[in-house]
Order: sequence, then structure tokens, then C-alpha cells
Amino acid sequence: MDAIDFLITVLVALGAFALWLGGTAILIWGERRVVAKMQSRIGPNRLGPLGLLQTIADGAKLFFKEDVAPANIDKVTYVAAPIVSAVTALLAFAVIPYGGTFMVGDRQVTLQVWDPDIGLLWVLAMGAIGVYGIVLAGWASGSKYPLLGGVRSTAQLISYELSMSLAVAAVFVFTGSLRASDIVAAQSQPLFAPLPIPAWNVLPMLPAFVLFLIAAVAETQRPPFDLPEAEGELVAGFHTEYSGAKFAMFFLAEFMNVITMSAMVVTLFFGGPSGPVFGPSVLQAILPVVYFILKVFVFVFVFIWLRATLPRLRYDRLMDLGWRVMLPLGLVWVLATGLSVVIRETTERATVLKYAGVGAAIAIVLYFAAPLFSHRPRPHLRERDAEQPKVGV
Repeated sequence: MDAIDFLITVLVALGAFALWLGGTAILIWGERRVVAKMQSRIGPNRLGPLGLLQTIADGAKLFFKEDVAPANIDKVTYVAAPIVSAVTALLAFAVIPYGGTFMVGDRQVTLQVWDPDIGLLWVLAMGAIGVYGIVLAGWASGSKYPLLGGVRSTAQLISYELSMSLAVAAVFVFTGSLRASDIVAAQSQPLFAPLPIPAWNVLPMLPAFVLFLIAAVAETQRPPFDLPEAEGELVAGFHTEYSGAKFAMFFLAEFMNVITMSAMVVTLFFGGPSGPVFGPSVLQAILPVVYFILKVFVFVFVFIWLRATLPRLRYDRLMDLGWRVMLPLGLVWVLATGLSVVIRETTERATVLKYAGVGAAIAIVLYFAAPLFSHRPRPHLRERDAEQPKVGV
């Protein structure tokens, strides 16, 4: 690697950092504005046009605010916990491609910081390490409310990370590769050659998409899964005793995880930065980044929408959903995906389509024929029996 290659690598990393950090600032502002509109409020509107500078003012206030800490904390762990959360959230997006591939002179540039063989498992690994920052923050604070919030958060993240991993595993099995670039490339081809429908994984992997989206909301501890930060029960959860820059690091890590999970959804199920490219070379380099930002924006809006509309779940129902519903469905879908891949690789396409059509026809017939064999009385008979007077009672 010469100096020019090193410079290109640094610029790609800085571009990713600027994209995620700028997206986090816009997300904080956008969430306050969108939630305010949904709840018939105004939201930030004083600093800058439409209140755009409010996030910068709040961030500056937090970082320059006096740092107050309780007397009975574990100092080393207390300081290390927000650093762990912020660093893992920052490193998680390193493997996500946020643009296409283009040429600069005789060098090929790919807008992706790192494309390892482990692929998007890196994001899951960073999420698993980020749990340590949360549980250590709850334990090191020396207070019962942060401790309860840390325990809740750990249990929730472990529970839903299993379902998320199974959804990701189904995509890996279906694609045949762990590399993020291979997953995006597999979705850039047309689904059917005559029709311009992209072969996004959301179509064949719809159950995995639903499982991943629900698990992503729980992993980021966003409403309705924000039990570790339940204000009515735990004040602020695991970061109750934090203030100033340390609290800002937890705050930043949460919103960065929202953008990272939205980018994961786009990469796994919606083709990443792929899309129609045309025009001069500069436009061809910019368009994939625009497609990626627009797709991520859609799912960031879904996170905000859920916060504004859904109430917080009860904790036992939260755990039941993760262990008794999503985990079995994830296991079944991984097995079904593996079976479909084996059939696809060992059987001709025409044979697969024929048997799939026969199976679909049988399912439709059974669906409409099942009520004919039901022993339950028909609705009009139930109404007639209810109108008749009871005799001998």
C-alpha cells in the first residue's frame, strides 16, 4: 500500500464517520420534530432554521457541563462504561457499505471501511461487547436504580440478540456468503430478467426481515422496548447517575445504534446502496450514497414512528415475545431457509416451481375447505338458538 492508497483509505473512513455522526445529529433533531408533530406540539424551532442548531447547542451544553458523580462509585468502571458503549457503537458501522465502487485514476475505490470475511457478524460482535458498557454502568454507579436498569438491559439484549442472529444467519445461508459486499451484490441483480424488479432479500426472506426489525428495536432499547430506561420505574435506568460528557456518550451511542441497525436492515434486505446508476462518473459515484441515505432514512423514521405511537411493553411480555415467539420462529425459518437452499442447488428450477405451485394450490384449497368440516354451529344458527326461549330450566 503506497501513500495514495493509505490516503484513500483514510478518506473513506472519514466519510463513513462523518456520515454516521452527521446522521446522528440529524436523527436527534428529526426525532424531536417528528414526535412533536405527531403529538400536536411544536418541538425545537428557535436556534437556526427549523431548530436545526438545537442539537449542536444541547451537545455543547452536555460536554461542557459540570461532571457530577456519586461518592460510592467504582471510579475506573464508572468512567470506562460510557467509553465502551460509545466506541462499540462507533466501530459497528465499519463493515457496512455506504456507497458503490468507482475508479479514481487507475485505482478502484469502494465506499466501505472494511470488508472482512466475517462480514456483518462484526456488527453483532460489537453489539455483544456494547452490553458490557451497559451492565458495568449499572453496577459501578453504586445505586439500586442503575443496577436494576443494567440487569434489565442485559437480559433484554441477550434475549433479542438470539433472534437477531438467527435472522442474520438465514440471510447468510440464503446468500451463501458472510461478506457484506457479496450480500449487496447478490441483491443488485433483477429478480426476474424481463422485469426491472430488484432481487432484494426482503421478498424471499420476509419472516427474517420481520424478526430482525423487531429485534433491532429491542436491541437499541427504543420504545416500546425501552424497559431498561423506564422513567416511571427506574428514573433513567443504567445511566441515572451519569451527567455531562459521560451521559452524552451514552446518548450518542443509543442514536448511533439506531442508524447502524437501520443500515443493517438496508444492507441485508434492501440491497444496500444498490440502485439505478446513470450519467457521468461523478454522478455514478454519488447516486449509490444517495440511495443508501434514503433507504436508511425510511427505517430511521420507523424507529421514530414507533416511539411516538406505541406504549411501553410490560417486562414479562417483553421476555415472552423474545423467548417464546421470536426465538422458535427464527429457528424454524433458518431450517426452512437451509432446506430451500439445498433444494435450489440440487433440483432444476422448473421442478422447484412446479412443486411450489402444487403446494400453494393445496394450501389454498385446504384454507377454503377447512370451514366446511368444522363442527362449530354457523353464526345464523347460533343467533336462532339464542332467540329461542329456554324450557325446563
